[in-house]
Amino acid sequence: MLTAGAGWPAHRRDRVLEVIVRHNWPSVDPALDAEGYLLEVATGLDISGARPDALPAGFRREVLAAHPRGTLAAEFGSCVRDQAARKPDTAAKRLVDDGLIHKLAANPLERLG
Repeated sequence: MLTAGAGWPAHRRDRVLEVIVRHNWPSVDPALDAEGYLLEVATGLDISGARPDALPAGFRREVLAAHPRGTLAAEFGSCVRDQAARKPDTAAKRLVDDGLIHKLAANPLERLG
C-alpha cells in the first residue's frame, strides 16, 4: 500500500483504508465518518457530477482551469467497466449498473473543462 511505503504508522494506514472503503458506500453519514463523507461528496461531484451547485461556479471554473479534466471520464469509465466485468461482486459492478458511464459523460464539469 502506498501509505506503508510512505512510512505511515499502522493506525494511520488503517484509517485511510477505512475512509477509502466508506467513500464507495452509497452514502456516508458525516456523524459516523467526517472524512469518508467528505471524500464521498467530493468524488460524487468529480466523477458523477452530483451536487454541482455545492461549490460556486467561479470556483469550479478556477479549479478546472488549473486542473483540467482531460480524458478523466473516458479513462475512469473504462477502468470501472473492466473491473466490473472481472469482479461482478464489487462496488465497480454496482456503479456500472447504477449508470456511472452515463453520469460521467453528463457531468456538468465535463462542459467546463
